[in-house]
Amino acid sequence: MNDIFNKILGELSAPLNAIDMREIDAVCERLAKAKTIVTYGCGREALQVRGFAMRLFHLGMNVSVVGDMTCPPVGKGDIFLVSSGPGELSTVLALMEQSAKAGGHNIVLTAQGQGTVAKRADTVLLIPAQTMASDCGTGPKSILPMGSVYEGALFVLFEVMVEKIKQLVKATPDAMRARHTNME
Repeated sequence: MNDIFNKILGELSAPLNAIDMREIDAVCERLAKAKTIVTYGCGREALQVRGFAMRLFHLGMNVSVVGDMTCPPVGKGDIFLVSSGPGELSTVLALMEQSAKAGGHNIVLTAQGQGTVAKRADTVLLIPAQTMASDCGTGPKSILPMGSVYEGALFVLFEVMVEKIKQLVKATPDAMRARHTNME
């Protein structure tokens, strides 16, 4: 394989290897039992979150994305899952506050475990990767720009979570495919 592929794959695997698999399992179990899951992310993180929501739908789960016209209200027994790599986004904090007031359980994926967003979460899944908040200064830097390491790690993490949830809800490939849109 080309050296640049190896370098980038190494940069993506480092934060993933730092995540405690028990924490991933706990989040997956909570998601598998949720009545409703509402998701949110900003920028390129939003693209990863939307892809994850799509796969949760394919698994037969009741899932929506904030901003979509069909997003239901969050209430007791529901989960608000948000990615906030930089950890200090006012939009995320406002949505988490709304979810909490309504009785929702806030799950945050972030690279900033000491950030305000993480401190206000019910559950935190720390992904210790470079984000827009940490790509400047004197520390070691990725060859990938801005938050690409976090965003790439998020994609791989979500694929692992889909596989784990698939097993928990006993979804079959045929059932998942049957839920895929025919409107493409």
